[in-house]
Amino acid sequence: MLFAASATSGSTQDQPLSAIEWLAPAPEDGLAGQPGEAPVADTVEDPEIAVSELGAPALPVGLVPPSATGFSPDLFTRSDPTVTARLIRQVPVRRNPAMQRLLYALLLTETLGTTGGDPSDPLLLARIDRLMDLGAVDAAQSLAELADPKRSPELFERWFEATLLNGQDARSCSTLLSLPGLTTDYGARVFCSTRLGDWPAAAIILDNAAILGDIDPQKAQLLDVFLHPELNEGSPPLTVPRAPDALTFRLFEAIGEPLPTAPLPRKFATADLRDIVGWKAQLEAAERLARSGAPSANNLLGLYTERKPAASGGIWDRVEAVQQLDAALSIGSVDAVQKTLPRAWAHMRDAELEVVFAEIFYRRLAQVALTAPDAQHLVFRIGLLSSDHALAAQNPPDVGPRARYLIGLTQGAPDPNLASSDTAAAIAAGFDPTTPLPETIQALFQEGRLGEAILLSMRAFDRGARGNTAQLTDSLATLNAANLGDTARRAALQLLLLER
Repeated sequence: MLFAASATSGSTQDQPLSAIEWLAPAPEDGLAGQPGEAPVADTVEDPEIAVSELGAPALPVGLVPPSATGFSPDLFTRSDPTVTARLIRQVPVRRNPAMQRLLYALLLTETLGTTGGDPSDPLLLARIDRLMDLGAVDAAQSLAELADPKRSPELFERWFEATLLNGQDARSCSTLLSLPGLTTDYGARVFCSTRLGDWPAAAIILDNAAILGDIDPQKAQLLDVFLHPELNEGSPPLTVPRAPDALTFRLFEAIGEPLPTAPLPRKFATADLRDIVGWKAQLEAAERLARSGAPSANNLLGLYTERKPAASGGIWDRVEAVQQLDAALSIGSVDAVQKTLPRAWAHMRDAELEVVFAEIFYRRLAQVALTAPDAQHLVFRIGLLSSDHALAAQNPPDVGPRARYLIGLTQGAPDPNLASSDTAAAIAAGFDPTTPLPETIQALFQEGRLGEAILLSMRAFDRGARGNTAQLTDSLATLNAANLGDTARRAALQLLLLER
């Protein structure tokens, strides 16, 4: 994915003072009083005063331009920042890749904040936090950098965490040591002093913080081992905290006792994508992140085909199955594809990576003239789960009621008479242009609170996927009304076709 950064405003430093309106000489007429005349006012009013940070104009912040997503920069400006921030942090998307993709678009689009350029804008912080929660640490780091992490401790804290997990903390450490007021975490200052080669300063900071009780004793012990490994040889093993922060994670790695990422929050999996980590750990981390939509499908395929598996069972069987299908497609053998496809699909389905599989392989599969009916039906299903679902609908293996319903859904017009379940009927109602929107959503549209309406529709979709068919209809109707018809179609197809 290509990211575009926001442009910054030009500097006024070299302009004459008269270019700044409130420093210009008073006009000779208009509001200026006559010479010798006392200023007089007929009424007294308290003026409304707008406050903003000098030199920090309210500019859209994001990694993807609005032209790429179709969202306006003022997507959230009319909404309550606290409400919107809570929705961004909490809206559930794990069960549906189309909803994950929509959430990423909301998080990454260049949008204005809700508090006029405030570096502690709740919406901006929530966007960064949710990206971290999804495991998109690179994107979170870039978003924090665009917002300028030197502007507030809250922004710096998030930037520093991301750089620690990415192994790119040299610059954030340099920033911290030049502006120590950005954090109250003495552990970070000790680490950064060491990271930049000033071991004596790190030792002094650690000793003083420990004496004053300004640092957690457990972290102080870990930092002491980090600073003085030769003095701690033979010491009892360190206690591993249940919920380590990013700095603790990096410190354990630095002393040669790396922590496994599997039991930790998803953001820690990013650390296992580095070249210094073994292939199996990289594969497991990439799959975990792919389930949240974080890395691209091609990155995962590159890892799968990097080398031959050295063992069998578990993830190695999946790697082998994917490699065999990839090789069959490369030579164009119909028999080989029909033989390897079912096994590869079964392994990816077990890992809940069906949509990633579809994005990797569907276009290549569509070019193979398969003859086995089972393989044809499977490719049709895979195509409907891909971004090329409309293309897949042009070549169905049959024209039965279910196939006709799914084909209609790819066109945004599923036939309710062909619905075979309550869920399918609710989906059809969601695409019916006569279905009224909920009053709450109508009010949000009228008030220009589009981002909030979309987030609420995403929450409703999750409830609909769990069995609340009325909420499912409302969600799809809202997405269609918001010109997000492709997202609505893909989400509905995934709900019907994924085995969860």
